[in-house]
Amino acid sequence: MDFTAYQTAARKTALYGDTYRVTYPALGLASEAGEVAGKVKKVLRDRGGEFGDEQIAAIKDELGDVLWYVATLAADLGLDLGDIAAGNVEKLRSRLERNVIQGDGDKR
Repeated sequence: MDFTAYQTAARKTALYGDTYRVTYPALGLASEAGEVAGKVKKVLRDRGGEFGDEQIAAIKDELGDVLWYVATLAADLGLDLGDIAAGNVEKLRSRLERNVIQGDGDKR
């Protein structure tokens, strides 16, 4: 599935009202990203950093939720997920070519 198709499909399930446009998916994104981090943390604590099939499946499910919130937040802002992905890859390619892929700051 491509990003545009995903974003269109995800948007059809965005049942929050206009009052919560942008705010709802932004808060959901933070929450779901925290759930991903929590599952990774538990693998470190409980399994010595070894990811089994069950842990990977649980993280995959949470990443799907993260993706949904990213897609709906982008849509609420009038942004195309494919354009965001392409822009991000270009930014990273440029940083790699200029040997500034590591380091701090958004404007490297």
